[in-house]
Amino acid sequence: MVRAGDAGVLLAGTGLVIMLAVYAWGGDRGETVIIRAAGKVVETTSLAQTRVVSVSGPLGPTRIEIEPGRARVARDPSPRQLCVKQGWLTQSGQAALCLPNQVSLEIRGHTVAYDTLGY
Repeated sequence: MVRAGDAGVLLAGTGLVIMLAVYAWGGDRGETVIIRAAGKVVETTSLAQTRVVSVSGPLGPTRIEIEPGRARVARDPSPRQLCVKQGWLTQSGQAALCLPNQVSLEIRGHTVAYDTLGY
């Protein structure tokens, strides 16, 4: 039997869990794109404009599309296409790695996002 006080505690707990989840996984919106090839920065550009960037790697060119607020690897010659399947990146700290072609795309914002590798 659930009483009014029990329902209040359940609603407050659920609200707290939702707020913490949004805070923990919400992340900062990305502002810049860092494109690397063979471990070296090829280009750093803003997410404010629409552009297409082609980056050469050992397997061939990788095509990166940038639109306002998001970026993605549109085409890559890597065999498994994992970086293409990553899709649109919007949050600070997100990255798409095309390891066979040695090309990477990273989104940066106001704050640096840390993951388990950063600790």
